Amino acid sequence: AQVEESGGGSVQPGGSLRLSCEVSNFKFRDGCIAWFRQRPGKERELIAYIVGIHGGTWYYDSVKGRFTISQDKGRATASPDSAHHLLYLQMDDLSPEDSATYTCAARDDVYCYRPLYHYWGQGTQVTVSS
Repeated sequence: AQVEESGGGSVQPGGSLRLSCEVSNFKFRDGCIAWFRQRPGKERELIAYIVGIHGGTWYYDSVKGRFTISQDKGRATASPDSAHHLLYLQMDDLSPEDSATYTCAARDDVYCYRPLYHYWGQGTQVTVSS
């Protein structure tokens, strides 16, 4: 599978950004797609994932209520049986503590909470500052 993110950039505190993740050649029905982030001086952390078979989502406490992971439903990619998928991470009410490299990843099984995903994007930088 191939994973590619886009949509990073700079925003002021309180602002919003939407990141996109395209995953190709991947059987979403059998796995998960997630967003990780790595803040300066910190370890990479799993912040959200979506389960392919039923669309259930999970969020890390620090982003719950502010970030939303979703799948594009307006295209053929919405089917979990499709080989190509487009997902988003909508990030609202951003603070400087959200500044990080955000990386999309996919794994071939339903152990979405495990941090060692099988396929990774290159990451996209998000900077929140005034």
